[in-house]
Amino acid sequence: MLANVSSQIAQQLLDFFKQYLKGCLIPAFAPIPDEVIRKRLLIDGDGAGDDRRINVLLKSVTKWCNSTGTPEEGFTQYQRMMGTLAQCEFSMGKTLMVYDMNLREMENYEKIYTNIEQSITSAHEKIAECKKEIQRAKRIRKNRQEYDALAKVIQQHPDRHETLKQLEALDKELQLLSRTKENVDAKLELRKKQFHVLLSTIQELQQTLENDEKSDNDDINQESPAENGE
Repeated sequence: MLANVSSQIAQQLLDFFKQYLKGCLIPAFAPIPDEVIRKRLLIDGDGAGDDRRINVLLKSVTKWCNSTGTPEEGFTQYQRMMGTLAQCEFSMGKTLMVYDMNLREMENYEKIYTNIEQSITSAHEKIAECKKEIQRAKRIRKNRQEYDALAKVIQQHPDRHETLKQLEALDKELQLLSRTKENVDAKLELRKKQFHVLLSTIQELQQTLENDEKSDNDDINQESPAENGE
């Protein structure tokens, strides 16, 4: 029975330590790749000493393999090693989930940043369009003043049928221009309100990003003393 147990634990430990040694055994003074750093962080878990636990497990395996005790003692030690191994695997799985979640959060923030850039670009385009509408409104106002002056000059002349028709036509045109100006003014006011709402939204998003970044920095600062203490 002890031989079967030894074969099982040897295979499980071999699979686990292959991943551990693959990420941790690198030449001295060699630059550490990002993938190796990520594996070490996964193995170390949340800073609770998982790396040290693995080192203890390695020593326990060596001691267990060279043990000359009874089968009961060997099986008890086997159970302890399997429990330690399960804890390490659980910590690695949990840390990997947190890592994947952080990646998704980064992708989400990139999408938010892209949306903000698009909103700013759209706002600039709307501002440019509003400026054009203001220029058109100014031209309409100038034309209306000229038409008013012309109407005054016409009114100084004796009434004639053709003159009346021209005045009626001018009056209709003035009314049309007035309605056009009112529409332009209303549209301009709407654009101003929309732009104000857009700026408020951008500020809120920026504040949210700053708060998230500050919270992440606070979490890192809280974890660092715990790691130094260990």
